[in-house]
Amino acid sequence: RTPLKMKAWNAMEYDEKLARFRQAHLNPFNKELGPRQHEQGPSEEALDISSEETLPELPPGEPGFHCSERVMDLGLSEDHFSRPVGLFLASDVQQLQQAIEECKQVILELPEQSEKQKDAVVRLIHLRLKLQELKDPNEDEPNIRVLLEHRFYKEKSKSVKQTCDKCNTIIWGLIQTWYTCTGCYYRCHSKCLSLISKPCVSSKVSHQAEYELNICPETGLDSQDYRCAECRVPISLRGVPSEARQCDYTGQYYCSHCHWNDLAIIPARVVHNWDFEPRKVSRCSLRYLALMVSRPVLRLREINPLLFNYVEELVEIRKLRQDILLMKPYFITCKEAMEARLLLQLQDRQHFVENDEMYSIQDLLDVHVGRLGCSLTETHTLFAKHIKLDCERCQAKGFVCELCREGDVLFPFDSHTSVCADCSAVFHRDCYYDNSTTCPKCARLNLRKQSLFQEPDPDLDA
Repeated sequence: RTPLKMKAWNAMEYDEKLARFRQAHLNPFNKELGPRQHEQGPSEEALDISSEETLPELPPGEPGFHCSERVMDLGLSEDHFSRPVGLFLASDVQQLQQAIEECKQVILELPEQSEKQKDAVVRLIHLRLKLQELKDPNEDEPNIRVLLEHRFYKEKSKSVKQTCDKCNTIIWGLIQTWYTCTGCYYRCHSKCLSLISKPCVSSKVSHQAEYELNICPETGLDSQDYRCAECRVPISLRGVPSEARQCDYTGQYYCSHCHWNDLAIIPARVVHNWDFEPRKVSRCSLRYLALMVSRPVLRLREINPLLFNYVEELVEIRKLRQDILLMKPYFITCKEAMEARLLLQLQDRQHFVENDEMYSIQDLLDVHVGRLGCSLTETHTLFAKHIKLDCERCQAKGFVCELCREGDVLFPFDSHTSVCADCSAVFHRDCYYDNSTTCPKCARLNLRKQSLFQEPDPDLDA
């Protein structure tokens, strides 16, 4: 190559490298500031990388192989202008807040979904983390706050997968303080606590634990004065100014901030139609149903006695519960059973050892999926094994049929026995119905009572 061509080729290579450097190392924080110069040490000269007018020209006759060395000497192979991630020159809260605002403005000006905008978002997150480190989290926010019967505790988790129940936005646990109610699990930002207007539903569960057993009792949006049933903001079916969403449990209408289209099983549809399909409910109803799901408040025989005619599993469950109630006296009077704590097998369903009428929604759901029948059968077998095989004291409390006086020892929970409702005597089912529908033991007791209280005959006394 001729010296002239070599010089032109070197100049083109230099311009191309410098253009690539500018494109890769553009500092978004200094975008709006225009051309800036980077201050070098006292022995170096200032170089403006933002203006093409100050580009150094290659001296005439410079050998081509000195081009890369000149670039290295000028410091163009490294980024001396943009700060690395995690390094912040701001040392106080005010400077960090100013840097955060500048970074927000840069993000808005950059093209959407561009690499530069993504880098700026990462830088903004680091700035906020640095600001959070400088702030004292316990300075202004107490650990416990009580409001409208809510008992809020400050959360220490840094998870970002939570959503504020008040403003319906994400809770950024890394940079925001948030609270959770220990009663109803209501979550919200610390700044949203003063905006809460709904009392804690756990108080309603404690004082008035009952379900709405009418299927979607709608009264119309006009009865609510076209306002949300919870926060009272204006709503309409047309979505202006806010969309009206109906809660399938209460039948009332709510705004989009109070009704997130959450799905829940409706108790009224279960007890009347054996329908377990989830329906859309408001946030308040969702929390109430979640707290009530394990409470035995449904007396099925009074609410819908025909349900036992159509659901065979309920009949089996009722028989198992009745047998467990007959086993309970054996365990209460047995020392071994008390030490083994056999009744704790039903600690999750304590009402099963108290009565055979009350059900919870969780019980009915487990019956529907077939889970309750299996677990209750295993418990029934364990209880019967202790009474009839393992424990001699419980075996001694068995019965002998007073009609035939034959056969093995009988227990009231056996499937082939009948129990007198008055005196609790146990008989073979076949013997009891073949001889009489009246308990012979009760008959003897009645005759004895009559003989005791019968008036004496005066002729016999004379």
